[in-house]
Amino acid sequence: MNRTNHPYAERQQRLQKAMQAGGIDAFLVNHHVDLYYFNGSMQNGYLFVPAEGNPLFVVRRSITRAQQESLAEVEEFGSLRTLKDRLAQRYPGVFASGKEPVIATEFDVLPVQQFQRLEGAFPGVKWKDGSLLVKELRMIKSPDEIALIRKAAGVIDRTLEKALAGIREGMPEFELMSLIERENRLQGHLGLMRMRAYNSELITGCVAAGAAAAEPTYFDGPAGGRGLSPASPQSAGSRPIGRNEPILIDIGCNIEGYVIDQTRTAVIGALPDELQHAYEISEKILKEAEAMMKPGTVAEHLYLQSLDTASAEGLGGHFMGYGIDQVKFLGHGIGLEIDEFPVLAKGFKYKLEPGMVIAVEPKFTFPGLGVVGIENTYAITEAGFEKLTVSREGVLAL
Repeated sequence: MNRTNHPYAERQQRLQKAMQAGGIDAFLVNHHVDLYYFNGSMQNGYLFVPAEGNPLFVVRRSITRAQQESLAEVEEFGSLRTLKDRLAQRYPGVFASGKEPVIATEFDVLPVQQFQRLEGAFPGVKWKDGSLLVKELRMIKSPDEIALIRKAAGVIDRTLEKALAGIREGMPEFELMSLIERENRLQGHLGLMRMRAYNSELITGCVAAGAAAAEPTYFDGPAGGRGLSPASPQSAGSRPIGRNEPILIDIGCNIEGYVIDQTRTAVIGALPDELQHAYEISEKILKEAEAMMKPGTVAEHLYLQSLDTASAEGLGGHFMGYGIDQVKFLGHGIGLEIDEFPVLAKGFKYKLEPGMVIAVEPKFTFPGLGVVGIENTYAITEAGFEKLTVSREGVLAL
């Protein structure tokens, strides 16, 4: 594969520049999503990126697929015991005699057992956590990446309209989810929404109605969903959808690896006044966030503003969950994974920059009644933002 002006080559070069600034001699990319981001292939292996020079992709399987997909030269993984010596022959500057090379890798996703094996196979190496470095590099999207997220937004809009047309009183939540998943797949959805957080899973999103949507769960979000069993305690369950209760449709779509995140609130009939008011405040918070959405705004400021508004409206106790199950963010970065940087939360001092893509999701949770809210995905631009989400807003009355 020709490296000239190739997007993966540009990403590898940005990684090398960051490594040089951080005193890192080499980076051993281990996570499959990061392998794809930096090299175009998710085949099983490691991408060894020196601070200077061309990377090497050592692959367990499939060598054949890796050779077709990888920008970097591909080599059979072979024995882990001999890997350091083979790399030292290729990269003598990294493993110079008498030097303690600093090699970074993504500690946040590397199993302890595997890391211990690497430590044993690379004596004399100082290991460094490169997780933050990778997250920060991936935080800024290229026009091509944003185009795929934009495409996913179009798919999810068409899917939503098909799903709304199929909702009927008494249908179980999982049937609505199946309508969404079928339509998504027919339009190219890969069938999964990747997450980086440990022990976190998400297939298509959270589709739940009434009291079930407000049931808390382990998933780090304002809505839980009962799920079909304790083996999958989130999102759609078997509960029938009723009249005059909120139907939360928090769904995504994955096109060529890139995901969109969107929430809409629907109802068969009309919402109770309390929930209708809360929904209107969620739109108010969203509009306030949009007004702040421009280069230079500190990420946490959007969250702090949302807390002030929710509190001023008397809804602070219901904002982004309820009681001890409230989550502490307003939104999150999105791209190849649904939980990317920057997070719109207290303590995140990143300033918004052109190329960032963020999902903003103000929601209100009412135990026994349901969850209402809205979520859009935005790309930050030089002039402010582009709203990538295209679905109609407001409470969608059926």
